Amino acid sequence: MRALRWCARHGRWLLIAGLVIGIALPGLARAMAGAIVPLIALLLFFAALRIGPRAAIPRRAALPRALGLTLILQLVAPLVAAGLLTWAGLLHTAGGLGTVLVLAGAPITGAPGLALMSGADPAAALRQLVLGTALLPLTAVPVFALLPIFPDMGAVALGAARLLVVIALAGGSAFALHAAMPQLRRQAAVTAIDGALALSMALVVIGLMAAVGPAILALDMALPTLVALAFALNLGPAIAVWHSSRLALPAPEASALAIAAGNRNLAIFLAALPPEMVTQLLLFVGCYQVPMYLTPLILPRLLATLRQRYGGRDT
Repeated sequence: MRALRWCARHGRWLLIAGLVIGIALPGLARAMAGAIVPLIALLLFFAALRIGPRAAIPRRAALPRALGLTLILQLVAPLVAAGLLTWAGLLHTAGGLGTVLVLAGAPITGAPGLALMSGADPAAALRQLVLGTALLPLTAVPVFALLPIFPDMGAVALGAARLLVVIALAGGSAFALHAAMPQLRRQAAVTAIDGALALSMALVVIGLMAAVGPAILALDMALPTLVALAFALNLGPAIAVWHSSRLALPAPEASALAIAAGNRNLAIFLAALPPEMVTQLLLFVGCYQVPMYLTPLILPRLLATLRQRYGGRDT
Protein backbone atom coordinates (compact mmCIF):
# COMPACT_ATOMS: atom_id res chain seq x y z
CA MET A 1 0.00 0.00 0.00
CA ARG A 2 2.83 2.41 0.80
CA ALA A 3 4.39 1.81 -2.62
CA LEU A 4 1.07 2.45 -4.36
CA ARG A 5 0.57 5.67 -2.40
CA TRP A 6 4.02 6.77 -3.57
CA CYS A 7 3.05 5.97 -7.16
CA ALA A 8 -0.13 8.02 -6.75
CA ARG A 9 1.79 11.05 -5.47
CA HIS A 10 4.33 10.85 -8.29
CA GLY A 11 2.08 9.57 -11.10
CA ARG A 12 3.04 12.30 -13.58
CA TRP A 13 6.72 11.52 -13.18
CA LEU A 14 6.08 7.79 -13.50
CA LEU A 15 4.68 8.41 -16.97
CA ILE A 16 7.80 10.34 -17.97
CA ALA A 17 9.96 7.57 -16.51
CA GLY A 18 8.11 5.07 -18.69
CA LEU A 19 8.80 7.19 -21.77
CA VAL A 20 12.50 7.48 -20.94
CA ILE A 21 12.89 3.76 -20.19
CA GLY A 22 11.12 2.80 -23.41
CA ILE A 23 13.43 5.04 -25.44
CA ALA A 24 16.65 4.16 -23.61
CA LEU A 25 16.06 0.39 -23.49
CA PRO A 26 14.59 -0.69 -26.85
CA GLY A 27 15.21 -4.36 -26.04
CA LEU A 28 13.04 -4.09 -22.95
CA ALA A 29 10.46 -2.12 -24.95
CA ARG A 30 10.24 -4.89 -27.55
CA ALA A 31 9.87 -7.48 -24.79
CA MET A 32 7.09 -5.43 -23.15
CA ALA A 33 5.15 -5.10 -26.41
CA GLY A 34 3.43 -8.44 -25.85
CA ALA A 35 2.03 -7.21 -22.53
CA ILE A 36 0.43 -4.05 -23.91
CA VAL A 37 -3.09 -5.45 -24.35
CA PRO A 38 -3.43 -6.99 -20.85
CA LEU A 39 -1.89 -3.87 -19.30
CA ILE A 40 -4.41 -1.69 -21.14
CA ALA A 41 -7.22 -3.86 -19.78
CA LEU A 42 -5.70 -3.56 -16.30
CA LEU A 43 -5.49 0.22 -16.36
CA LEU A 44 -9.08 0.42 -17.60
CA PHE A 45 -10.08 -1.87 -14.71
CA PHE A 46 -8.41 0.43 -12.18
CA ALA A 47 -10.00 3.54 -13.75
CA ALA A 48 -13.49 2.00 -13.60
CA LEU A 49 -12.87 0.71 -10.06
CA ARG A 50 -12.01 4.19 -8.87
CA ILE A 51 -14.93 5.94 -10.57
CA GLY A 52 -17.73 3.46 -9.93
CA PRO A 53 -20.71 2.62 -12.19
CA ARG A 54 -22.95 5.56 -11.33
CA ALA A 55 -20.47 8.23 -12.46
CA ALA A 56 -19.59 6.29 -15.63
CA ILE A 57 -23.13 6.22 -17.04
CA PRO A 58 -23.84 9.15 -19.40
CA ARG A 59 -26.56 11.52 -18.22
CA ARG A 60 -29.55 11.61 -20.55
CA ALA A 61 -29.41 15.40 -20.87
CA ALA A 62 -25.72 15.30 -21.79
CA LEU A 63 -26.03 12.50 -24.36
CA PRO A 64 -26.83 14.66 -27.44
CA ARG A 65 -23.81 16.88 -26.78
CA ALA A 66 -21.52 13.88 -26.24
CA LEU A 67 -22.84 12.21 -29.39
CA GLY A 68 -22.30 15.35 -31.45
CA LEU A 69 -18.77 15.75 -30.11
CA THR A 70 -17.97 12.14 -30.98
CA LEU A 71 -19.20 12.52 -34.56
CA ILE A 72 -17.23 15.73 -35.07
CA LEU A 73 -14.03 14.26 -33.66
CA GLN A 74 -14.16 10.76 -35.15
CA LEU A 75 -15.98 11.37 -38.44
CA VAL A 76 -15.92 14.98 -39.63
CA ALA A 77 -12.33 15.80 -38.62
CA PRO A 78 -10.67 12.75 -40.25
CA LEU A 79 -12.77 13.12 -43.41
CA VAL A 80 -11.67 16.74 -43.77
CA ALA A 81 -8.05 15.79 -43.03
CA ALA A 82 -8.10 12.94 -45.56
CA GLY A 83 -9.49 15.25 -48.22
CA LEU A 84 -6.85 17.92 -47.61
CA LEU A 85 -4.01 15.38 -47.50
CA THR A 86 -5.21 13.78 -50.73
CA TRP A 87 -5.27 17.21 -52.39
CA ALA A 88 -1.72 17.85 -51.12
CA GLY A 89 -0.49 14.40 -52.23
CA LEU A 90 0.56 13.47 -48.67
CA LEU A 91 -2.05 10.90 -47.70
CA HIS A 92 0.23 7.88 -48.24
CA THR A 93 3.10 9.24 -46.14
CA ALA A 94 3.58 8.06 -42.55
CA GLY A 95 2.60 11.48 -41.25
CA GLY A 96 -0.44 11.76 -43.52
CA LEU A 97 -1.77 8.30 -42.77
CA GLY A 98 -0.98 8.72 -39.07
CA THR A 99 -2.94 11.98 -39.00
CA VAL A 100 -6.09 10.35 -40.40
CA LEU A 101 -5.78 7.33 -38.11
CA VAL A 102 -5.33 9.49 -35.01
CA LEU A 103 -8.31 11.70 -35.83
CA ALA A 104 -10.49 8.67 -36.59
CA GLY A 105 -9.67 6.95 -33.30
CA ALA A 106 -11.73 6.83 -30.12
CA PRO A 107 -10.21 8.17 -26.87
CA ILE A 108 -7.46 5.96 -25.46
CA THR A 109 -8.32 3.58 -22.64
CA GLY A 110 -5.93 5.56 -20.44
CA ALA A 111 -7.96 8.79 -20.84
CA PRO A 112 -9.60 8.51 -17.38
CA GLY A 113 -6.17 8.02 -15.81
CA LEU A 114 -4.74 11.05 -17.62
CA ALA A 115 -7.78 13.07 -16.53
CA LEU A 116 -7.23 12.02 -12.94
CA MET A 117 -3.56 13.06 -12.99
CA SER A 118 -4.48 16.36 -14.66
CA GLY A 119 -7.06 17.39 -12.06
CA ALA A 120 -9.93 16.79 -14.50
CA ASP A 121 -13.07 14.67 -14.16
CA PRO A 122 -12.14 11.01 -14.86
CA ALA A 123 -15.81 10.00 -15.08
CA ALA A 124 -16.40 12.40 -17.99
CA ALA A 125 -13.36 10.98 -19.78
CA LEU A 126 -14.61 7.43 -19.22
CA ARG A 127 -18.06 8.28 -20.58
CA GLN A 128 -16.52 9.77 -23.73
CA LEU A 129 -14.26 6.72 -24.08
CA VAL A 130 -17.18 4.30 -23.92
CA LEU A 131 -19.32 6.30 -26.37
CA GLY A 132 -16.46 6.86 -28.82
CA THR A 133 -15.51 3.20 -28.83
CA ALA A 134 -19.13 2.07 -29.23
CA LEU A 135 -19.54 4.29 -32.31
CA LEU A 136 -16.12 3.49 -33.79
CA PRO A 137 -17.28 0.70 -36.15
CA LEU A 138 -19.76 3.17 -37.67
CA THR A 139 -17.56 6.27 -37.82
CA ALA A 140 -14.49 4.44 -39.14
CA VAL A 141 -16.14 2.96 -42.24
CA PRO A 142 -16.64 6.17 -44.26
CA VAL A 143 -13.21 7.45 -43.22
CA PHE A 144 -11.32 4.36 -44.29
CA ALA A 145 -13.31 4.05 -47.49
CA LEU A 146 -11.00 6.87 -48.62
CA LEU A 147 -7.90 4.84 -47.74
CA PRO A 148 -7.13 2.11 -50.31
CA ILE A 149 -4.59 0.52 -47.94
CA PHE A 150 -7.38 -1.19 -45.98
CA PRO A 151 -8.04 -4.48 -47.80
CA ASP A 152 -10.77 -5.56 -45.39
CA MET A 153 -13.07 -3.08 -43.67
CA GLY A 154 -14.28 -5.89 -41.46
CA ALA A 155 -10.88 -5.91 -39.76
CA VAL A 156 -11.47 -2.38 -38.48
CA ALA A 157 -14.93 -3.27 -37.15
CA LEU A 158 -13.50 -6.42 -35.57
CA GLY A 159 -10.79 -4.40 -33.84
CA ALA A 160 -13.38 -2.01 -32.42
CA ALA A 161 -15.51 -4.96 -31.29
CA ARG A 162 -12.53 -6.48 -29.50
CA LEU A 163 -11.89 -3.20 -27.71
CA LEU A 164 -15.54 -3.05 -26.68
CA VAL A 165 -15.20 -6.55 -25.21
CA VAL A 166 -12.12 -5.47 -23.26
CA ILE A 167 -13.98 -2.42 -21.95
CA ALA A 168 -17.02 -4.52 -21.02
CA LEU A 169 -14.99 -7.17 -19.19
CA ALA A 170 -12.61 -4.79 -17.42
CA GLY A 171 -15.27 -2.23 -16.60
CA GLY A 172 -17.92 -4.77 -15.64
CA SER A 173 -15.63 -6.65 -13.26
CA ALA A 174 -14.46 -3.37 -11.72
CA PHE A 175 -18.02 -2.14 -11.19
CA ALA A 176 -19.01 -5.47 -9.63
CA LEU A 177 -16.05 -5.29 -7.24
CA HIS A 178 -16.83 -1.65 -6.46
CA ALA A 179 -20.39 -2.61 -5.48
CA ALA A 180 -19.33 -5.68 -3.48
CA MET A 181 -16.60 -3.93 -1.48
CA PRO A 182 -17.75 -0.53 -0.12
CA GLN A 183 -14.39 -0.14 1.63
CA LEU A 184 -12.84 0.58 -1.77
CA ARG A 185 -14.48 4.02 -1.59
CA ARG A 186 -12.38 5.03 1.42
CA GLN A 187 -9.67 7.58 0.76
CA ALA A 188 -6.79 5.19 1.50
CA ALA A 189 -8.13 2.66 -1.00
CA VAL A 190 -8.79 5.36 -3.62
CA THR A 191 -5.20 6.58 -3.29
CA ALA A 192 -3.89 3.03 -3.72
CA ILE A 193 -6.03 2.58 -6.85
CA ASP A 194 -4.65 5.85 -8.21
CA GLY A 195 -1.13 4.50 -7.69
CA ALA A 196 -1.93 1.22 -9.44
CA LEU A 197 -3.41 3.16 -12.35
CA ALA A 198 -0.31 5.35 -12.71
CA LEU A 199 1.99 2.32 -12.56
CA SER A 200 -0.02 0.48 -15.22
CA MET A 201 0.15 3.46 -17.58
CA ALA A 202 3.90 3.77 -17.09
CA LEU A 203 4.38 0.10 -17.99
CA VAL A 204 2.18 0.36 -21.09
CA VAL A 205 4.21 3.18 -22.63
CA ILE A 206 7.48 1.26 -22.35
CA GLY A 207 6.24 -1.25 -24.91
CA LEU A 208 4.95 1.47 -27.22
CA MET A 209 8.32 3.23 -27.53
CA ALA A 210 10.26 0.38 -29.18
CA ALA A 211 10.84 2.24 -32.46
CA VAL A 212 11.82 5.63 -31.03
CA GLY A 213 15.13 4.72 -29.39
CA PRO A 214 16.64 3.18 -32.55
CA ALA A 215 15.42 6.19 -34.57
CA ILE A 216 17.23 8.57 -32.23
CA LEU A 217 20.44 6.55 -32.45
CA ALA A 218 20.15 6.42 -36.25
CA LEU A 219 19.58 10.21 -36.40
CA ASP A 220 16.37 9.66 -38.37
CA MET A 221 15.61 13.02 -40.00
CA ALA A 222 11.87 12.32 -39.92
CA LEU A 223 11.81 12.16 -36.12
CA PRO A 224 11.53 15.92 -35.32
CA THR A 225 8.77 16.38 -37.89
CA LEU A 226 6.77 13.42 -36.57
CA VAL A 227 7.15 14.60 -32.96
CA ALA A 228 5.94 18.08 -33.93
CA LEU A 229 2.99 16.56 -35.80
CA ALA A 230 2.15 14.39 -32.80
CA PHE A 231 2.04 17.43 -30.51
CA ALA A 232 -0.19 19.27 -32.99
CA LEU A 233 -2.60 16.31 -33.20
CA ASN A 234 -2.68 16.08 -29.41
CA LEU A 235 -2.96 19.72 -28.37
CA GLY A 236 -4.97 21.03 -31.34
CA PRO A 237 -8.16 18.99 -30.76
CA ALA A 238 -7.75 19.31 -26.98
CA ILE A 239 -7.68 23.11 -27.07
CA ALA A 240 -10.52 23.28 -29.61
CA VAL A 241 -12.80 21.06 -27.51
CA TRP A 242 -11.94 22.89 -24.30
CA HIS A 243 -12.64 26.26 -25.92
CA SER A 244 -16.03 25.12 -27.20
CA SER A 245 -16.96 23.59 -23.82
CA ARG A 246 -15.51 26.11 -21.36
CA LEU A 247 -18.73 28.12 -20.86
CA ALA A 248 -21.20 25.23 -21.04
CA LEU A 249 -19.50 22.74 -18.71
CA PRO A 250 -17.75 22.82 -15.32
CA ALA A 251 -13.99 23.25 -15.62
CA PRO A 252 -13.09 19.65 -14.60
CA GLU A 253 -15.50 18.20 -17.17
CA ALA A 254 -14.38 20.53 -19.97
CA SER A 255 -10.76 19.59 -19.23
CA ALA A 256 -11.64 15.89 -19.29
CA LEU A 257 -13.29 16.20 -22.70
CA ALA A 258 -10.20 18.05 -23.93
CA ILE A 259 -8.03 15.16 -22.76
CA ALA A 260 -10.30 12.63 -24.47
CA ALA A 261 -10.20 14.66 -27.70
CA GLY A 262 -6.43 15.00 -27.73
CA ASN A 263 -5.49 11.43 -26.84
CA ARG A 264 -6.78 8.89 -29.37
CA ASN A 265 -6.47 5.14 -29.78
CA LEU A 266 -4.26 4.83 -32.85
CA ALA A 267 -3.13 1.28 -32.10
CA ILE A 268 -6.55 -0.29 -32.71
CA PHE A 269 -6.17 0.25 -36.46
CA LEU A 270 -2.73 -1.32 -36.82
CA ALA A 271 -4.10 -4.86 -37.00
CA ALA A 272 -6.02 -3.95 -40.15
CA LEU A 273 -3.04 -2.48 -41.99
CA PRO A 274 -0.72 -4.35 -44.37
CA PRO A 275 2.53 -5.39 -42.59
CA GLU A 276 4.70 -2.99 -44.59
CA MET A 277 2.47 -0.07 -43.61
CA VAL A 278 2.59 -1.09 -39.94
CA THR A 279 6.39 -0.98 -40.08
CA GLN A 280 6.24 2.48 -41.64
CA LEU A 281 3.91 3.73 -38.90
CA LEU A 282 5.72 2.35 -35.85
CA LEU A 283 7.90 5.42 -35.45
CA PHE A 284 4.88 7.71 -35.64
CA VAL A 285 3.05 5.57 -33.07
CA GLY A 286 5.99 5.98 -30.70
CA CYS A 287 6.18 9.73 -31.32
CA TYR A 288 2.47 10.07 -30.57
CA GLN A 289 3.04 8.67 -27.08
CA VAL A 290 5.26 11.62 -26.14
CA PRO A 291 2.59 14.37 -25.96
CA MET A 292 0.08 11.81 -24.71
CA TYR A 293 2.12 10.91 -21.64
CA LEU A 294 3.18 14.51 -21.05
CA THR A 295 -0.49 15.55 -20.89
CA PRO A 296 -0.64 15.77 -17.06
CA LEU A 297 2.35 18.12 -17.07
CA ILE A 298 1.47 20.29 -20.08
CA LEU A 299 -2.30 20.50 -20.48
CA PRO A 300 -3.34 21.74 -16.99
CA ARG A 301 -0.89 24.64 -17.23
CA LEU A 302 -1.95 25.42 -20.79
CA LEU A 303 -5.66 25.38 -19.96
CA ALA A 304 -5.08 27.52 -16.86
CA THR A 305 -3.41 30.12 -19.06
CA LEU A 306 -6.29 29.98 -21.54
CA ARG A 307 -8.84 30.30 -18.73
CA GLN A 308 -7.16 33.49 -17.54
CA ARG A 309 -7.44 34.90 -21.04
CA TYR A 310 -10.84 33.65 -22.20
CA GLY A 311 -12.64 32.78 -18.95
CA GLY A 312 -14.75 29.70 -18.23
CA ARG A 313 -16.92 28.01 -15.63
CA ASP A 314 -15.45 26.89 -12.32
CA THR A 315 -18.21 24.45 -11.35
